[in-house]
Amino acid sequence: MNKLIVALTLAGMLSGCAVGPDFQTPTTQTSARFARDESHPDSNAADSAAHTSPFDQTFWQSFNDPKLTKLVERALAENNDLRTALSNYDRSNALLREAKFDRYPTVTANGQAGHQRLSKDQSFDAPFDERNTYTFSLASNATWELDLFGRIRRSVEAARADTAASEADFNALQVAIVGQVASTYVDLRGTQERLRVARENAENQHETLQIVQKRLDAGRGSNFDIARSREQYESTLARIPALEARIAVDEHRLAVLTGNQPGSLTGLDDPEPLPELPASIDPGTPANLLRRRPDVAAAEYRLHAATARVGVATADLFPRLSIAGMIGTQAFAASSLFSADSQTSLIAFGVDWSFLDVGRVRARIVASRADAAGMLARYQQTVLLALEDTENSLVLYARTQAEDEHLKRAASDSAEAAHLARVRYQEGLIDLFEVLDAERQLLQAQDAFADGRTRSASAAVSLYRALAGGWPQAKMADPPAQSAAR
Repeated sequence: MNKLIVALTLAGMLSGCAVGPDFQTPTTQTSARFARDESHPDSNAADSAAHTSPFDQTFWQSFNDPKLTKLVERALAENNDLRTALSNYDRSNALLREAKFDRYPTVTANGQAGHQRLSKDQSFDAPFDERNTYTFSLASNATWELDLFGRIRRSVEAARADTAASEADFNALQVAIVGQVASTYVDLRGTQERLRVARENAENQHETLQIVQKRLDAGRGSNFDIARSREQYESTLARIPALEARIAVDEHRLAVLTGNQPGSLTGLDDPEPLPELPASIDPGTPANLLRRRPDVAAAEYRLHAATARVGVATADLFPRLSIAGMIGTQAFAASSLFSADSQTSLIAFGVDWSFLDVGRVRARIVASRADAAGMLARYQQTVLLALEDTENSLVLYARTQAEDEHLKRAASDSAEAAHLARVRYQEGLIDLFEVLDAERQLLQAQDAFADGRTRSASAAVSLYRALAGGWPQAKMADPPAQSAAR
C-alpha cells in the first residue's frame, strides 16, 4: 500500500508533463486590405461609401426575395449532404468522449457459477456424490493507466481537434450549400429573363416576316426576302428549347439541394427579376477573412490534431505504467459466497515498455511528424486558396458591374435602332437586310444584357461565398438548422 501511495504521488507530480511538441497556430502575413478591393477607392470615397454594402453573413436576405430565402432555409434544414456532415460531427464528438474516459480507471464486474463432475478415475474412486464440485464467484476489477508522459492527454487533444475540424467542415459545407442554392436560383431567374427576351424577339421577327409577306403579296418584295426573314425567325425560335431545358435543370438542382426529388418544387415557373445589387461589397481585411473562413479553421484543427499525435507516438519511447486491482468473493457454496473467509482481492503495479522495439517506435514518430508537416503545407495552401478565391471574386464582381452598364446602354440603343429600322423599311427608305441586321443585333444585345446581369448576380453570390457567408459564426453545440435531421 505504501508503494501504491508513492506511485500515485509521483503520478500527480508528473501529471503536467506531456511529451511531444505543443501546437502553435501558424503565423500568416497578410496585407492590410485586398489588392482588388474597390469598396473604398482613394477617389470619391465619400460618394462610393453610400453604394458600398457591408459584408452580411445572411446575404441572401438582402436580395429581398422571399422565395430565395425559403429555399436557403429549406436547404439548411433538409440537405442530405449537411445531414451527412452532421453525422460525421456526431461521430467525432462520440470518439472524443471515448478518448476522455481513458483518463480515468476502467472498472468492470463479472460473476460466475460453475458445476463440475469428476470421473471415477479423476476422483480416485471417490463415491458418486463426492464427485460434484460447485464454484461461485463475484468480482469487481479496475485498471488505470498512469498518464505520466502525456500519451492519453495528447490523444484527447487530437480527438478534440478532430471534433473541431468536423464542426468546421459542417460550417464550410453550409457555405457551399447556401452558395449553390443562391447561384442556381440566380441562374434560374437569369435564364427565365433570357427566355423572355428570346420569345419577345421571336414575336417581333414574326411580325417582320408578316410585313415582308404582305409586301411580297403586293408585288414589292421577293422570295429571297421571305427566306432571309424566315431564317432569322427560325434561328431565334431555336434558342427557346435550350433555355427551357436549362430552366428545368436549375429547378431540379434546387429540388435536390433542398432535400426533395427533382421536379417536386413548385412556384418557380413564374419569372421574377434579378435582385438589385450593391455597387461594391466591403470584404473587410484578409486577416478577418482567414478567421472567418471555416475551411481555414478546419485545416488548422487538423494540423493541431496531427501535432498532438506526434506526442502520442513519442510517448511510446517511455514506459507505460498502470495499476490494477480486484476485489471479490469466491466459494464452493452459494450460501458461503459473502462470508468473510470467501473474500479475495488483488492489487498490481504494471510496467509496459517498448525499449526493445525502439526501431518501430521511432519509425512511427517519424511518420507522425511527416503527417504534421503535410498538414502544415495543406493549411498554408488553404490560406492561399482562400485569399485567391476572394481576390478573384472581388475583381469579377467589380468588372461585371462595369460590364453591365455598357450592356444596358447597348440593349437600349439596339431597341431604338430596331424600331427605327422597321419604320424606315415600311416607308421604303431602307431594304430588308438592314431591318434583319438591326433585329439580330437587338436579340444579341438584349440576350447579352440578361446574361451579364445573371453573371453579375452570380459574381455577388461567389463573393459572399468567398467571404464565408452562409453559416452562423457561433460555437456549434447542436446546430439548430439540423435538429429535424438529427
